[in-house]
Amino acid sequence: MVFNRLFEQREVSFQTLWSSGGDLVAGTLSGVGMDADKAFEVNAVFSAVSLIADTISTLPVDAYMREGDGRIPMPGKPSWVESPDIDTTREGFYSAIITSMLLDGNAFVRIFSNTRNQVVNLVVLNPTKVEIGRDGLGRVQFTFDSDTVLSSDEVLHIPDVVRPGNVRGISRIESLRENLALALALQSFAANFFGNGTTLSGVIEFPGNLSAEQAKDLANGFDNRHRGWQRSGKTGVLSGGASFKTTQVDPQQSQALEARHMAVEDVARAFKVPPHLLALPGTNSFASVEMTNLAWVTHGLRPIITKIERALSPLLVRSPNSEGAYLKFNLDGLLRADIQSRMSAYSTGLQSGFLTINDVRKLEDLAPMSDPSADVVRVPLANVDLGESGVRAQRERVLMVQALVLSGFDPKASLAALDLPEIAHTGLASSQLQPVSQVDPENPDAAYKDEVV
Repeated sequence: MVFNRLFEQREVSFQTLWSSGGDLVAGTLSGVGMDADKAFEVNAVFSAVSLIADTISTLPVDAYMREGDGRIPMPGKPSWVESPDIDTTREGFYSAIITSMLLDGNAFVRIFSNTRNQVVNLVVLNPTKVEIGRDGLGRVQFTFDSDTVLSSDEVLHIPDVVRPGNVRGISRIESLRENLALALALQSFAANFFGNGTTLSGVIEFPGNLSAEQAKDLANGFDNRHRGWQRSGKTGVLSGGASFKTTQVDPQQSQALEARHMAVEDVARAFKVPPHLLALPGTNSFASVEMTNLAWVTHGLRPIITKIERALSPLLVRSPNSEGAYLKFNLDGLLRADIQSRMSAYSTGLQSGFLTINDVRKLEDLAPMSDPSADVVRVPLANVDLGESGVRAQRERVLMVQALVLSGFDPKASLAALDLPEIAHTGLASSQLQPVSQVDPENPDAAYKDEVV
């Protein structure tokens, strides 16, 4: 143990400094301190983080096992799949993981197991209270709350973005603190601007000299009537030759509005959220909501979901008879199109033979049909059951025999050429050549006898 401590390395991050308290918040060029708590004061950051966390945490999630080229629901699925933390909801559990990843760059989940090493509970830890290090054998270990040392078998680590050679993930708040501090500074500026007045801040020039008391009364009287956004439209009156000269720059001239607009775009870019989802007007670059959602799911949500799936899936193997089991979030709800597009896609699937009627009903959250034909795949073109596909082929051969016979070929030879069984023939000529209204089955030739004497 002593030998191991000689080689022990511990990664001290800025998150650890934050959790220690005191005036250790990193300063910025905008003069605003920025940390995880301050970042949540930025409207766009709160909106982006809550949007991603709420969207992913409310997706259906289940456990599966691979069977051949397909998958089946995992038999004996462990209870933690539906309720990871027994003291909170499943949505709250995943929301905490995602929020931790987005703000700190890391999520730490404490694993509680029984004597058979089966998972009984999962708890998301405060990332600012976790330090990562390696023991003398190079194994990753975690120090929680400065005194509890946990192994990688007891803590699940899900990093966001990791620098080469590091174990701890990069915090977006740390890396982008200048951008976020600027956004918070602009937010404070706007609040201060509307709190103190609009463009009416300036100096009052008065001919002659005023005593300190007179100057104070003049300034206070003017401020009391015009300070604050509620009084910004009132008319100012000055007497005795006094004049007001504004010294405040108009927000439009100072480009403060454009700067706030860009601050929201910076946050959207940092968290990979389409700007229009943060209520930024005129930023939808796709022609349809479906394509916008597809781009967001592919480039913004899927990487986070995949990291969570890969991290939690090994815990399923701790259950008996669970080789090859894995966790999977269902993204179908996010990619659902409008009803007309869905119906068109289902029709293509049915006619192309890779969807059944009950498959479609399941996708639409409808009860399955009890008719066995609803679970039968249909073939293209004819849209019949696979078991009846031979009828379609035989019909085509019969039509070819008919064409040969009408062209003058021998019926028996035509049947043999197309591999059809030989069947008895009445001996009548084709009705296409000589239509007959009535034929006596007992004496069919009578219809064709020459009645002329």
